[in-house]
Amino acid sequence: MTHIVILGASQAGIRTAHRILTRAEKAGKAGRVKLTLVSPNTHMYWNLASPRGLIPGQLTNEELFQPIAPGLKRYTDSEVKFVVGRAESLDFDSKTVTVSSASGNERLGYDILVLATGSSTKADVVFKGSGSTEAVKDAVHAFQARVGKAKSIVVAGAGPTGVEFAGELAFVYGKEKKVTLLASKTVVFDEAPAHVSKIALKLLQDLNISIKLQARVTGTNELPDGRQEITLSDGETLIADMYVPAYGLVPNTSYVPARYMDARGYVVVDEYLKVKGAENAWAIGDVTDMEPSQLIYADQQSSYVAEAIISVLNNKHSAPYEINPTRMRFHFPPYRMLGCSIGRNAGVGFQGTMELPPALILQHRKHLFAEFLVPAVDGSLYESEVGQKRVVL
Repeated sequence: MTHIVILGASQAGIRTAHRILTRAEKAGKAGRVKLTLVSPNTHMYWNLASPRGLIPGQLTNEELFQPIAPGLKRYTDSEVKFVVGRAESLDFDSKTVTVSSASGNERLGYDILVLATGSSTKADVVFKGSGSTEAVKDAVHAFQARVGKAKSIVVAGAGPTGVEFAGELAFVYGKEKKVTLLASKTVVFDEAPAHVSKIALKLLQDLNISIKLQARVTGTNELPDGRQEITLSDGETLIADMYVPAYGLVPNTSYVPARYMDARGYVVVDEYLKVKGAENAWAIGDVTDMEPSQLIYADQQSSYVAEAIISVLNNKHSAPYEINPTRMRFHFPPYRMLGCSIGRNAGVGFQGTMELPPALILQHRKHLFAEFLVPAVDGSLYESEVGQKRVVL
């Protein structure tokens, strides 16, 4: 029996687990596969909806969190095991992972390994989960309480997360709260073509959001009354009840030996999404050095790796993943697609250099993809895609 270990049960990990088990079953290989899914979280946190979910009264716990274990009950106990724990160390030579859990440390041996541990925000803001589910829930509730009390909020970072969060704040509170958005560059939503960035700026201003361009934060200080003093690179200081950094991701790769990572801490993979220098180990999603941190890429990688692993079980070879140098994480891809809601009634998006219709953005981002949370976790999302290519946002 082949033992497959997947580290991480967020977007990339949970999708890959279900896809492998579903495809193994359809291929008649179910009895030959044992899959262990490892995650420090008992629930998936739908961080795609965090710009709205971090505002009090907008989304329930059930709309943000769904338990992982019940979705795995569709498979037999002999096929899958869910371990609530955190990867502490990894030895590619002996094919073992050390996992810490409430019951202590456990060494897991594997035949096939998938690294899908995702990333965390650099700042202590729960746009992404970090730690146990209960810790994330507590952090979300504490953040919501701070938002509710604040009369002035400064959001630093005018990428998709910062733009969406500022837009959600302004939509919910109108002129009740002063919302300021800081952009370190000369435009907001700078990943987009220039004409789309200009549209985003206008939509933000229409929501009465104060925009400061070329405003990089160089320091913050909590004042005796609890307010935040924010110092900008030009020497200006802002005083606000709440400061929200909405930029910067760090890959969750502390358990990976340094020689398998680049200087930024991302796992280096080859054209098959295999960890370079390791045997029968793949890495996908935010931990890799390859594509932008977007669900569309994580989903494509998940689908590819699940199929590649089934090919290994069948003693077949896979074609390379479709890598293009311009799709690397730190470059601007000429055909990249990205959408961003701005409040509940407007949004912008682009594909390559072309603006996407606002109606299309609103249609797909109306609920920030929360409608996919339950089917993504319980596995029903992947039942119909065996044997065909399918991209799920």
